[in-house]
Amino acid sequence: MGKPKLDESTLPFATIRELNQALQTRQISSVELTKFFGNRLKKYGPDYNALALSLVKQGHHAAKEADADLKNERFRGLLQGIPYGAKDLFAVKDHPTTWGAKPYEDQVFDYNATVINRLNRLQAILIGKLSMIELAGGGGYSSASASLQGPGLNPWNKLYWSGGSSSGSGAAVAAGLVPYALGSETSGSILTPACYCGVTGLRPTFGLISRHGAMPLSWTLDKIGVLGHSVEDCGLVLEEIAGGDEADVGSARKGFRHAPEHFQNFHELKVGYAEIDFAEWPDEPLRPAFANALSIVKSIGAQMVEARLPDYPYGPVISAIIDSEAASVFEPFIRSGRVDQLQDQSQIAGLKAALTYSAVDYLKAMRIRYQIQDSFRDLFMGVDMLVAPTKFSLPDRADQPFPDTPEKRPDVKGVGAGLVQAGNLCGLPALTIPCGFVNGLPVGIVFVAPPFLENRILAFAHEFQNRTNFHKQHPPVPA
Repeated sequence: MGKPKLDESTLPFATIRELNQALQTRQISSVELTKFFGNRLKKYGPDYNALALSLVKQGHHAAKEADADLKNERFRGLLQGIPYGAKDLFAVKDHPTTWGAKPYEDQVFDYNATVINRLNRLQAILIGKLSMIELAGGGGYSSASASLQGPGLNPWNKLYWSGGSSSGSGAAVAAGLVPYALGSETSGSILTPACYCGVTGLRPTFGLISRHGAMPLSWTLDKIGVLGHSVEDCGLVLEEIAGGDEADVGSARKGFRHAPEHFQNFHELKVGYAEIDFAEWPDEPLRPAFANALSIVKSIGAQMVEARLPDYPYGPVISAIIDSEAASVFEPFIRSGRVDQLQDQSQIAGLKAALTYSAVDYLKAMRIRYQIQDSFRDLFMGVDMLVAPTKFSLPDRADQPFPDTPEKRPDVKGVGAGLVQAGNLCGLPALTIPCGFVNGLPVGIVFVAPPFLENRILAFAHEFQNRTNFHKQHPPVPA
């Protein structure tokens, strides 16, 4: 029996393959899809402070061209004719690119980011730029309101934050306003909103996707990634946007082919984890959901190996590097005084303070970073991937400053504590997927692998999604 046809109730959360099939069989046109998602994004995006700029008008023209090619069987891939959104740090020619910050609200580039050009060539349809934390959080920020569009609101409960800095990307995918969205991560900016909003988020290996035309924050840490409805959707998008680019000095000059079938002998895999991550580090209300998630991970049949992260000050090291590099990037902006136009006072202070870092501070942090990378190479000699809760707490309230004092955690550390910072310092691929709900809000687990082994974590996480339906649950449509 065939799958039911897509309609207005199922379209918002349809997968890339389902949308592609509907386009191929003329069940729907790209123009109709673009109008449908464009209207949703314009209507509901502001409910979550997720929409920075509607591009549905130019998207309509691109959709007409896609329909003409589809009619004449000029196929360009699975993304052809399918709408998407992009975080507002990607340059889109002749349109404002605000970087989420008031001082840049009139900034316009005369070129596209490389990743936008690659999707244009496939006739993927960009229908909107999505909100973000101002300057991707450079300098640090103290509340969700540090954004030109206002605090990112969680589609599951708008009292709560959607996560940063790709806040609009997480909310727009979760609410079914776009089938997938581009985001960026320097230290958690894809994993956090994907986790909080209950969608799948992929942070690829450093250098796998060109950053040309994306706002620089930390040139040795910035990465481009994808937020989508499923593991497969993220893998399919990655295949199309990965690849070398001479315009990005950090480019790994590697491509990617989505082929998770090569990693499906799960019994041969060694998965590093720590029981304490699931039983004691999370806030107490989250522990049953994480215990259930761990039991599902174990049921897949891999060899589960107790692991610990190498003992390093991951937070201070990555902060020193981000602050030093951000100070270099934004020095004219900070010294001119325009920095005072930002929304968040702690971020203003943080960017000003970043100018006081010395070369000695930066180089010391980089030297420790190389030690961390060596230690992770040793760690991955004994395990094939790591798994841990993505976040140990539910999101903060969107209308209140973030707490000054973090929740007290056990003294003993496993894998999860520091994994976001360590993974970014080492440029490792990571994939977060929803694994349950607590008080009506989603929680997630993250898989991390050695560099350029995205297919390994995609295969394993896809099997998790085959055994669960957390990723198929969606927030209520706003009234």
